[in-house]
Amino acid sequence: QVQLVESGGGLVQPGGSLRLSCAASRIIFNIYNMGWYRQDPGKQRELVARIFADGTTNYADSVRGRFAITRDNAKNTVYLQMNNLRPEDTASYYCNAQRHHRDYWGHGTQVTVAS
Repeated sequence: QVQLVESGGGLVQPGGSLRLSCAASRIIFNIYNMGWYRQDPGKQRELVARIFADGTTNYADSVRGRFAITRDNAKNTVYLQMNNLRPEDTASYYCNAQRHHRDYWGHGTQVTVAS
């Protein structure tokens, strides 16, 4: 069974930083496209950032310039460095692994940005 385990969430003040990690197991990590999504209660899950197997990245407009997604294929881990956090970044953040028709999700980690 594929597992994606997120960590690194928490409470941070506006302007602060957090780094999320997602450790993957039981997949050939380096051929998967990896992404971070977020969801607030009552809202649709939205893409935050994605890093493809070839290293190409893309970002939601709302986080571009503040967040950075990276991957370490040797550690089967994808990271999301989040800087200059804003209250509107508050959400549950989910890790995603995708390749063709295969689509896997972690259970999420909560990020709360508040004074």
